[in-house]
Amino acid sequence: MALFGDSKDSKKIRYAVVGLGWIAQEVVLPAFGNTKNSELAAFVTDDPEKAKELGEKYDVAQSVDYEGYRKLLHSGSIDAVYIALPNSMHKDFTVEAAQAGVHVLCEKPMADSIAECEEMIHAAQQNNVKLMIAYRLHFQPANLKAIEIVNSGDLGEPRIFSSVFSQQVAEGNVRLKKELGGGPLMDMGVYPINACRYLFRDEPTEVTGIGATTNDKRFTEVHEMATGVLRFPGDRLAILTSSFGAAATDSYQVVGTKGELLLKPAYDYHDKTTMTITVGGKEKETSFDKVDNFGPEIEYFSQCILDNTEPEPNGDEGLADIRIVQALLESMRSGKTVKLGPFEKKTRPGEDQKYQKPPVKAKKIVHAASPGQE
Repeated sequence: MALFGDSKDSKKIRYAVVGLGWIAQEVVLPAFGNTKNSELAAFVTDDPEKAKELGEKYDVAQSVDYEGYRKLLHSGSIDAVYIALPNSMHKDFTVEAAQAGVHVLCEKPMADSIAECEEMIHAAQQNNVKLMIAYRLHFQPANLKAIEIVNSGDLGEPRIFSSVFSQQVAEGNVRLKKELGGGPLMDMGVYPINACRYLFRDEPTEVTGIGATTNDKRFTEVHEMATGVLRFPGDRLAILTSSFGAAATDSYQVVGTKGELLLKPAYDYHDKTTMTITVGGKEKETSFDKVDNFGPEIEYFSQCILDNTEPEPNGDEGLADIRIVQALLESMRSGKTVKLGPFEKKTRPGEDQKYQKPPVKAKKIVHAASPGQE
């Protein structure tokens, strides 16, 4: 396909956003206006009214339904796709884009299984396109600062990671549908799983998973909550719980041999973040302003395309988390600890990936509800 040829600016990557649900409308679409090298060029949705209203608001004239996706990929009018579909649809839409020579920025979790992740990675490699998984926290100042502190020695040797990430999810939401790749571990658990990996700078060697469910009718297909215990080299432990049926909370704590770090909220993008460090009984609190979490990942990925460089949170990063999720689910079924084989990860997020962009605001939400809305 003719790369960049029809763009208003030859240095801008033209994107189609695939799926116009809550996350896409609330933060992804407005984030394009916060980038220097990226252009919102097309929508893929089966809702023509949604496409029309949003097209007028974001000056996007091109829209196709899912049946027209293949034609759009081969049209030469886009260079990349941002996939914001339910988890179970990520693999097919990624592979089809890669086969058409179109770069892919895919929301997390990457896919439903290790096999699907590997198929996505293979398709990108075979067709010489970039594949990045949308780990927005790899560019967010508060999390990058936490990485720096944990690995500076200020807390001593990091020994314990603990995290709770929960919310109330409304009945009927797609996150409660097993066939769509739902469940608290897939949807929310990937955040603390990813966090303990980038904070410990390593991969777990074994995991134990426990699922719990009340008689609430929302949870007939997926667990209400899930807890994972991950053992890392050096006998470090990470303990994390994600829930769709508890009050909203969001934090992580790293405890070392000399002190501790608490980040809250650790994963949410709606509020400012507070970091509390305690060493030798002395407490220091730092506040981080609310920032755009989505413009940075889009701008970074576009630059990787323009410079022909490999993105840091690539397909291997997504696969690393899914192999842990899959092992935790296996542990829940068997009631046994599951050993993990070696997994080499060459790159991890660091301060050089920090972006500081002002927060964005959606122009209007059309035919979409947040996870907690009925």
